[in-house]
Amino acid sequence: MIRGYVEGDAAATLEVFERAILETARSDYSEEQVRAWLGGPRELARWNAERLATRTVVDELDGAVAGFSDLGADGYVDRLFVHPSFARRGAAARLLDAVVATGEDLGLAELTTHASLVARPVFERAGFDVVHRETVERGALTLDRFFMRRMLGDG
Repeated sequence: MIRGYVEGDAAATLEVFERAILETARSDYSEEQVRAWLGGPRELARWNAERLATRTVVDELDGAVAGFSDLGADGYVDRLFVHPSFARRGAAARLLDAVVATGEDLGLAELTTHASLVARPVFERAGFDVVHRETVERGALTLDRFFMRRMLGDG
């Protein structure tokens, strides 16, 4: 079930974020890269405020938060994460469908994202195209990712 984020989702979505990076991302990134991507511990109140400040949607399966995504006012999809326990059950596709529908309702011309190596195929299945590959620095390490775009409406 896709629904809007509520304050009570803070701990569950933070756990999804951390577990997805620590477990799922290991398929394409080294242990050091995963740790650099994750960064330091996050304060729950700040995490909650960030989720409330953007259009965050949650996918709930079997009474648990399976994943979440968000959409900024500028059409930027900053986060798309699915808990490893719910992998390959359609959560990412449902979340992106909801984000695309929201973007269309808002009259946005396009959606953009920076997708990880893991997330690229998910975004491609949702109609996003790679604009270019990027390498970003996280401390002394580098991580590869893709700047992607999906046109909406008549675009």
